[in-house]
Amino acid sequence: MWYRYDLRMAAIELQGVTKAFSGGVVAVEDVTLRIEDGEFLALVGPSGCGKSTLLRAIAGLEDVTDGSVSIGDRDVTDLAPRHRDVAMVFQSYALYPHMSVRQNLGYGLKVRRMAKPEIRRRVDEVAELLGLTDLLERRPAQLSGGQRQRVAMGRAIVRQPQAFLMDEPLSNLDAKLRVAMRASLAQLHQKLGVTTVYVTHDQVEAMTLGQRVAVMRDGKVLQVDEPQRLYREPRDLFVAGFIGSPAMNLVEAQIVSGEVAFGEHRVPLDERRAPADHPERIILGIRPETFEDATFASPELPTIEVRVAVLEELGSDAYVFFQADARLVTAQALGVEDTSLVADSTPLLSARVDPRTGARVGRRLRLALDPARFHFFDPVTGTSLLTSEAPQLVDSVAPAAS
Repeated sequence: MWYRYDLRMAAIELQGVTKAFSGGVVAVEDVTLRIEDGEFLALVGPSGCGKSTLLRAIAGLEDVTDGSVSIGDRDVTDLAPRHRDVAMVFQSYALYPHMSVRQNLGYGLKVRRMAKPEIRRRVDEVAELLGLTDLLERRPAQLSGGQRQRVAMGRAIVRQPQAFLMDEPLSNLDAKLRVAMRASLAQLHQKLGVTTVYVTHDQVEAMTLGQRVAVMRDGKVLQVDEPQRLYREPRDLFVAGFIGSPAMNLVEAQIVSGEVAFGEHRVPLDERRAPADHPERIILGIRPETFEDATFASPELPTIEVRVAVLEELGSDAYVFFQADARLVTAQALGVEDTSLVADSTPLLSARVDPRTGARVGRRLRLALDPARFHFFDPVTGTSLLTSEAPQLVDSVAPAAS
């Protein structure tokens, strides 16, 4: 069934939005951002970066200390949440346990005194859209986590708001169900085309759902871009290290006589990719897929020899982890939660290689790497040393001819 959504889409515009709490804690600082009509924007960042506070400021659940919020052609900065014509979907589902699915879906329309036939029509259409028709008479306690989340989504959709605001709605689901729900959310947005702001701490979720992604840290938006451009052209160290799974390898290095040296390794630079101006010491960024087991890479690529410390074989891919005699930029330095289990463990570099690799823990392995995919950052400011005109060659690690 085609769901008849009243398309009253609206852009959301934030101008210099700041939110400070008592005690001088600034949760959001001078954020200027525009979410276009019908756009799906993902807000992503580590815990405490201010993304949920910013979402609540758009909804009117938090009063802004400074700046303005506009939805459509209205300045809603001083309007109560119920007058902003937005619908929120929370992590906790927030369903009424004593009501049936039908009653939960239609409750928001009932309190607005909508006619009963119209409520029933909307609820039935949304239930069919989300696959809830056979569950309409059940109560939340009789539903699975995924079904509860669909009811929470349906309650927002049935209101036909100008915008959806979603605060980590998939966090309570198991990993497999989250992947399925991600796909369903993407399909739903394609059908409805409603302006959506989606908060998550999961960068994979942000990259797969967002038409654009805004990366936040310490209350500020560091970069807003399409997912692939964000991945290929990070503007600073934090974005480079936060976006990507596994994360980008970040290591102190030097550029000397047309080569980049990190630890015991020296690799020729690709002249098209080398920074035009740089300090004596830099931070070199190498994504795991920039490496390849030399057996399966183009023979034209430079190689380094490493000792395998950890090997992860995933079937479709294999990940090789190895040490380099160089100082790495750690999670703590980037302000991201450290996931090391051993307190004094030496940081490892990671390489994504062909699953047919002959790598074995404790043995030497020759890795090819593509200098056309290197990233370079200023060690003091953390900003990228590459211009946006630098070539983005993403498929250079090609298999050798058989």
